[in-house]
Amino acid sequence: MRKLVSTIGMERQEWLKWRTMGIGGSDASVIAGVNPYKSIFQLWQEKTGQTEPEEKETEYTHFGSLLEPVIKKEFTRRTGLTVRNRYAIFQSQENPFMIADLDGVIYEDKKLCIFEAKTASAYKKEVWEQGVPLEYLYQIQHYMAVTGAEKTYIAALVGGNHFLYHEVYRDEEMIRQLIQMEKDFWTNYVLTGTLPKADGSSATSEYLNTVYEDSNGQEIELPSEALPLFEQYDALSIQLQKVKEAKEAVVNQMKGYLKDNEKGIVGNRQVTWKSVTTTSIDKKRLEKERKDIYEEYTTSSRYRRLIVA
Repeated sequence: MRKLVSTIGMERQEWLKWRTMGIGGSDASVIAGVNPYKSIFQLWQEKTGQTEPEEKETEYTHFGSLLEPVIKKEFTRRTGLTVRNRYAIFQSQENPFMIADLDGVIYEDKKLCIFEAKTASAYKKEVWEQGVPLEYLYQIQHYMAVTGAEKTYIAALVGGNHFLYHEVYRDEEMIRQLIQMEKDFWTNYVLTGTLPKADGSSATSEYLNTVYEDSNGQEIELPSEALPLFEQYDALSIQLQKVKEAKEAVVNQMKGYLKDNEKGIVGNRQVTWKSVTTTSIDKKRLEKERKDIYEEYTTSSRYRRLIVA
């Protein structure tokens, strides 16, 4: 890697601009389609200069930055490893479109290791206890691809009072796939200005639903290259139906074992089949007999429904 630019004294907006010069660690999960907060279209617009790079500072991100030194200090207290700051944006010499702005580095047995600090809500405690969330795995493997490091320490302060860390080793296969995805995105979409293909992430779904919230009521002729999508849709629908039926068969077999028992245990697994009582409102009757109450307490929502024929 080489030092692209020093970030000492750099203003936030300038720092965001430098990040458009290549693909950074936080971009990796977007390109991989596993980032729940940003769509591939938003990233493409930023990298092609169509929109200003934006990272709104919320209370969550504000305190995340504020607590980063605390996380580093606690990590050092627990491990004895010193975290060194590197105030710079680095660039891969082998793949210049890949850049990295590191939280810190560690020299363990004279070998370079990456350090990454995270904060998370208490709801994420179990997730972090089980391992590193997938979007952050892509981020740190990206950093190891840029720097050549063999290991990353990623520490998280969860819920403000639960500290943990994981050691993640370099995954050559994951890095190979990541480089290919990033190269494809940068070469075929950013440099050419070509709109990328939509992925299946929730962020992309939310983006499309928001940008094209209202229909204009018009009909258009789709390009011929859209026809295979209909075939894929049909094939996937059949697969989903088969999976649904197979899952329902498994559920019914479990019910057959339980019979009128509420809980069954085998090995370290368990299944419960409890009686549940639900209460619902007869909306049609309420609207007919007490329209005043119905109109006062009902709300309506607007969305576009996609139907494939």
